[in-house]
Amino acid sequence: MKYTGPKAKRCRRQGTNIYGSDKYDKILQKKPQGPGKGPRVRQGRKSEYAQQLGEKQKVRDMYGLSERQFVNLYKEASSATEQTGDAFKQALERRLDNAIYRAGFALTRLQSRQFTSHGHFMVNGRRVTVPSYRLRGGDVIEARSSSKGSPVFGPIIEAHEKYMPPAWMKVDSAAMKIEIISLPDPESAEQAVDMRQVIEFYSRK
Repeated sequence: MKYTGPKAKRCRRQGTNIYGSDKYDKILQKKPQGPGKGPRVRQGRKSEYAQQLGEKQKVRDMYGLSERQFVNLYKEASSATEQTGDAFKQALERRLDNAIYRAGFALTRLQSRQFTSHGHFMVNGRRVTVPSYRLRGGDVIEARSSSKGSPVFGPIIEAHEKYMPPAWMKVDSAAMKIEIISLPDPESAEQAVDMRQVIEFYSRK
């Protein structure tokens, strides 16, 4: 198992599995310390800015967004009527690629982004190839008939039992269908995310 690939390094630097694949959990168990550091190296206390920057990078990498996309979502969230952090989390969770991943129809968000870009899923009966497509309550996502028989989905469906879809969606794994029954609430977002740190980072500017 490789511990030095770019994704493995990001997970070790952040100290958490930001991609979702089981192999990164195994890497973190074997190599919990950051890249380039031995197990006995003591790390100094990070500055407040460094902590905020690190959290921002972690969340951005977790959802697979560019800096520009991430900043645009922050600006949108900061002008919302609800709390900025809650609005930011909801915008991230409502992405089509995230919903496919959270439903258990992809092993990682990167894989779900590829599935979306390749047109494997429809929203309300229409093929959608934009990973950032913003979902709404009542939307129905379903794999295209021509895609359901693809061998790539076989192992994913077999492993589906380990997934616990969030409460804001209803998932039919046999039909590869997702119904968005409500908008995501902050408690159902990724628990490894400290959005307060992210908001404070951008508030400095």
